[in-house]
Amino acid sequence: MNRELLIESLQNEEIEKFRDEFLELHPYDQASFFKELDEETREKMYHYLSPEEMATLFENLEINDNNYKEVLAEMSPNYAADMISKMYVDDAVDVLNELEKDQVVSYLTIMDEEAAQEIKDLLHYEEYTAGSIMTTDFISIAANQTVRSAMYIIKNEAPKAETIYYVYVIDEEKRLVGVISLRDLIVNDDDTMIAEITNDRIVTVSVGDDQEEVARKIKDYNFLALPVVDFQNHLLGIITVDDIMDVMDEEASDDYSKLAAVSDMDTIDKSPLSAARKRLPWLIILLFLGMLTASMIERFEDTLKEVAILAVFIPLIAGMAGNTGTQALAVAVRGIATGDLENEDKKKLIIREAGTGLITGAICGALVSLIVFIWQNNLFLGILVGISILCTLIVATLAGALIPLIMHKFKIDPAVASGPFITTINDIISILIYFGMATMFMEYLIK
Repeated sequence: MNRELLIESLQNEEIEKFRDEFLELHPYDQASFFKELDEETREKMYHYLSPEEMATLFENLEINDNNYKEVLAEMSPNYAADMISKMYVDDAVDVLNELEKDQVVSYLTIMDEEAAQEIKDLLHYEEYTAGSIMTTDFISIAANQTVRSAMYIIKNEAPKAETIYYVYVIDEEKRLVGVISLRDLIVNDDDTMIAEITNDRIVTVSVGDDQEEVARKIKDYNFLALPVVDFQNHLLGIITVDDIMDVMDEEASDDYSKLAAVSDMDTIDKSPLSAARKRLPWLIILLFLGMLTASMIERFEDTLKEVAILAVFIPLIAGMAGNTGTQALAVAVRGIATGDLENEDKKKLIIREAGTGLITGAICGALVSLIVFIWQNNLFLGILVGISILCTLIVATLAGALIPLIMHKFKIDPAVASGPFITTINDIISILIYFGMATMFMEYLIK
C-alpha cells in the first residue's frame, strides 16, 4: 500500500487517482489506512467514495466501540444511513448497537425501508445470543426444483449473500429441511432434483443460544456457517465463521479481563483517570479482602510474639497458595469455556486436582522443610512450614477448581473468579492453616 500516494491524492483533490489506487486495496488495508487518518482527511474520503464502497471499508474497520459514534458523526446523516444500509445486516446491527437509541431511530428512519426492516428484525434479539450475531443475507431454495433453477437463484442472489458455500433447503412454511453445499450443486447434473441431493442431517443452533455455544459448534464441526432456527425449525438466518472469529476474540478478551480483575480490556485507555476508573472496583474489593487477611494475622499476634520467625514464611506460604490456586483456576475456566468439561465427569476433575495438589504439595513441602531445617537449624519449624505448604497447596488447588465449577452451575461467568480474587481467598486460607498449626504445636517451636 502506497500510503504517501493516497494521502497526496486526497490533499491535492485528485479524485480519480485516489479512487484507482484505493479501490485496488483489500478491504482490510482500506480500513487500516482510514483508521490512521485525522478527521479532516477522513471527511474528504466521504466525498470520494460512495456509501456502498464505504460500507465495505466499515465492515472491516477495527476501532473501539465508542469510536463508531465519533466516526459516524463526521458523515452527513443521509450518507451514514445509506452506508449502514449497504452493509451486511449483522455488521450493520453491530454498529448500531454501539449508538444511542435516538441515533439508531434517526438512521433507521432515513434509510431505505426494506433495509431498515431487516436491521430492526435483528436489533430486538438479546445481546450475545445467536440471534444478535446472525445475518439474514443467505440463500435458500425449495426441494422441488432442479439444480439448474437453483444455480440460477444463486447467481442472482450471490452479490448480496454473505456466503454461497452452503445453500439451505426450506419447505413451503420456511422450515429448514436440509442443506446443500455449492460443490454438490456443481458436480450434479442440471436436471437433478434438489430433494435427491439434499443432506437432511443438519446441525443447527437456536436463535436464543449463547454465542459461545455457537462458536463451540462451528469449531467442533469445522463449518463455514451454521443455520439459526426458532423452536418450530423456521430458518431465521445464518452465522458465518468470520463473525464467530470476532466472537471468540471478544470472549477471550472478556475472560482475560476478568481473570486479571479489570472490568474492560477491549480498549487501551488514553488517560490515567479512565484506566483507574475501570480497575478501582476490583481493587477496592481486593483491598477489603486484604484487610481480612491482615485481621487474620492480628488474631495470631500472641503466636507471632512467641515465635517471631514465623512471620518470615508468611509471604512464601501465601504466595504458593495463590500461585497453585490460579493454575487450577485457569484449567477449570478454560475447560468450561471450551466445553471440554461438559463431556468430562466433574468428580474426575476434582479428584485429579486434589491429586495434583497432593503431589505438588508433598514435593514442595519436603523441599522447603529441608531448606528451613538447614537455614534455621530447627527441625520442627521445618516440618511445620512443610506440612503447612502441603495442606495449603491441596486446599488452594481444590478451591481454584471448585469455585469456577460452582459459579458455572449457578449460571455465573466463572471468569469472574479472577486470579487476584482466588489469590486473596487462598491467602486467607493459608494464613489460617499456617498459624492454626503453629498455635496448636507452640510448645515444640519454643526452645
